[in-house]
Amino acid sequence: MPEDTIASRLRLSGLCFLLQILTIILFATFVRYSPESSSGPCSQQLNCSWKNQDSGFQHRHLRGRSKARSTTVRETRFRDGHLQALLGFGLLVAFLARYGPGSVAISILIVAFAIQWAVLIQGFLYFFQNGKIYVGAQSMVSADFCTAAILISTGAVLGRVNPIQMLLLTLLGVTLFVFNEYILLSLMGISDSGGSLTVHTFGAYFGLMVSRILHQPHMEKRKEQQDTGHQPDVFAVVGTIYLWIFWPTFTSATTVRDNAEPWAMLNTYFLLAASTLATFVLSPLLHEESTLQMVQIQDATLAGVAVMGMAGEMLVTPFGALAAGFLAGLIPPLGFRFLTPVLRSRLKTQDMCGVHNVHGLPGILGALLGTLLTALATADAYGGRLELVFPLVAEGSQTAADQAFYQLCALPVTLLLATLGGCLTGAVLKMKGLRSPPDTRYLENTVLREVAEDGRDRRASGKEQSTSTLV
Repeated sequence: MPEDTIASRLRLSGLCFLLQILTIILFATFVRYSPESSSGPCSQQLNCSWKNQDSGFQHRHLRGRSKARSTTVRETRFRDGHLQALLGFGLLVAFLARYGPGSVAISILIVAFAIQWAVLIQGFLYFFQNGKIYVGAQSMVSADFCTAAILISTGAVLGRVNPIQMLLLTLLGVTLFVFNEYILLSLMGISDSGGSLTVHTFGAYFGLMVSRILHQPHMEKRKEQQDTGHQPDVFAVVGTIYLWIFWPTFTSATTVRDNAEPWAMLNTYFLLAASTLATFVLSPLLHEESTLQMVQIQDATLAGVAVMGMAGEMLVTPFGALAAGFLAGLIPPLGFRFLTPVLRSRLKTQDMCGVHNVHGLPGILGALLGTLLTALATADAYGGRLELVFPLVAEGSQTAADQAFYQLCALPVTLLLATLGGCLTGAVLKMKGLRSPPDTRYLENTVLREVAEDGRDRRASGKEQSTSTLV
C-alpha cells in the first residue's frame, strides 16, 4: 500500500476522533434536553435569550412548538424528517455507477457529523437559555434541514474529494448554512418553511463554488461520472419512493401549526404528481433511450419539492401547485441537455450530480414564486392563517409589499453567501496536505468499496479482490 494512502487513512482516523471528542466536550458543557413540562424549548421558568425578540424574527424556529402540538406529532415529524435526510437525500447522491456503495457510506458519515454540529451551531442562536442549549424534537428537525443542504452540496463534488475533505466541507458548510439561515429567517424575517432558499439554493450554489475552486482539467476527459447502470437505478428507485412518502411531512415539519399543515402537504403532493408527468412529456423528446430512466424521475421529483419549499404553506391553490410542479419537472431535462455542457466547458464547473438543475434553478424559481404569492397575500384570502404565515403583515408592522421585497432580497443574499462561502471552503479543501495522491486511481476511488467500470461489484464478480479505499 502506498505511503500516501497510509498517511491519508491515519489523517481520516485522527480527524474523526478529534471532531467526535470535540463535540462530546461541547455537548457535555452546553447541551441539555428540553424540560418535559414546557410546550417548547422555552419554559416559563427559563429566561430564553431570544424569547423577547420580535416573534416574526424567529418565525420558522418557533413553529411547531405551540401548545396545540402534541409530543407524538413532534416525534413523528422528527422521524419522518430524519428518514428523509438519511435515506431520501443519502440515496439520491448514489446514482453514479463508480461511486454507488461508497457514496452511501460517505453520506452516512456526513449525516452523522452534520447533525451533531448543526445542533450546536443552531443551538447557540435559537435554543440558548441560561448558558445551556435545550434540545428537543424540533431542534433535531432543524438540524435535519441543515444536513439536507450539506448533502446537496456534496453532490456537486462527489467522487472528486476524499472523506477528510468531505468532513471539512461539512464543518464549514454547516456553519455557513446556519449563518445564512439566521440572516434570512431572523434578521430579515422571511418565510421559507420548506427551504427553497435556505436548503436547496444555498446547498446547490455552495457546492458548485466548491467544485469550481477544485476544478481538475483532466477529469473533463473522463466519462465515468455519467456512467449509470442497474445498481444506480436501484438507489434511484428507493430514494424516489422515500421522497414521495416522506417529503410532504418534511415540508410541513416547520409549518406554524397543525391547522396550517394541510396546505403544505397538499401542495407538495400535487406538485410531485405534476413534476413526474412533466418528465414523461419532455425526456422522450430529448433522449434517445426507449425507456425513461428512474434517475430522470428522481430529478423531476427533487426539482418539484425545491420549487414548493418557500410557497408550500402559502395560498398556492391546487391548480397553482400543479402548474408549478409541471414547470419544475421541465427544468432538469432541459438543464442537463443545454446548461450542464456550458457549466463544464465555459465556467469550468464540474457538477457531478447535477445539483444546479435539480436544486439550484428550482430553488430560485421557488423563491420567485414565494415572492409573488407574498405580494398577493391579503387578510381576506388567508383569514386567520395570515397571522401564522406572515405575522408582521398581520400585526400591521409591514405591508404585504414590504414582506415580498424582503422575500426577494433574500435570494441575492443567499447567492452571495453561498458563493463566498463556497470559495472559502474550496480554498481550504485545496490545501496541499488535504488533497488526494496524484495517482488518478486514488482520485477516483474516494469510496469505501470499489466498483468496476461496468457497474458490477468486483467482490461479487470474483474477478478481483475489491479494495476498501478511504482516500
